Amino acid sequence: MRPTLQPGIFAVGTRSHHHLHFDVAPDAPAPEVLGALQRIREHATTIAGVNIVVGLGSELCARIAPRWLPEGVGPFETLEGPDGTCIPADQHDLWVWLHSAQPDAVFDVALATDECLQGVATVAVERPCFTYQASRDLTGFEDGTENPPVDRAIELVAVPEGRPGAGSSVVLVQHWVHDLAAFQALDDEEKDQVIGRNRLTGEAIPRDRRSPRAHISRVSIDDEHGEELQIFRRSVAYGGVLEHGLEFVAFSPDVDRLARMLERMVGIGDGVRDRLTDISSCHASAWYVAPPVEAFVPG
Repeated sequence: MRPTLQPGIFAVGTRSHHHLHFDVAPDAPAPEVLGALQRIREHATTIAGVNIVVGLGSELCARIAPRWLPEGVGPFETLEGPDGTCIPADQHDLWVWLHSAQPDAVFDVALATDECLQGVATVAVERPCFTYQASRDLTGFEDGTENPPVDRAIELVAVPEGRPGAGSSVVLVQHWVHDLAAFQALDDEEKDQVIGRNRLTGEAIPRDRRSPRAHISRVSIDDEHGEELQIFRRSVAYGGVLEHGLEFVAFSPDVDRLARMLERMVGIGDGVRDRLTDISSCHASAWYVAPPVEAFVPG
């Protein structure tokens, strides 16, 4: 029987989100850490309807669930483009993503998550987030327009059978801070060219009129057969008046396609930098492994 990806990855339509990153104590016994994660996962079945996705850093995965570790996954390393634009690392051991229709339900499970991990891990970063309008970025662009349909995504983002970590998914988690004033200073055409789409309709600007620096021009990656390598994005807005932006999450069957996208964003290889980096700066990046639900079944 094929392993089952964590259902919260694909539970769309939720409005309230909470991202927690933990540092696990180096001397915490593996059975205690795994037991704590099992207790956290139990909260996904409560009447409050909170979805829970658990991601393991590569070192923690190798220690407590080595069967589910895909090849090539390690701690995130800072990327720097030719002009000094950076995608910085902020790697932690454990990532827990909670999302639901109601912020109070998410808050309660966030507290319960921390309680389950008392003695084995401490919160290093937490970011409450929210779905903005009809799943749009704060710049007004609809998020996830390139996502495959959910029924296909389930097949696409899991490591295939026969490979190390088969059944898991590789996760990229990033924290982006927007400069909305800089974005709003652009005229309408320039705004559309940042992503390469019409902000109102979501339609892609034709290639012959699209800037080579447009975001979708930089992150569209093909395989050796010319087929686009797809990922599944689950990004949400965060922040308030003083700081705001995007919590970017992407699921993939391998590290390589995501790493190539990030390299192209900062211009590694050809010196062409993603226009998105003119109005948004990445402040933190990490790799995690989202094992299937079988990894959290006692025994």
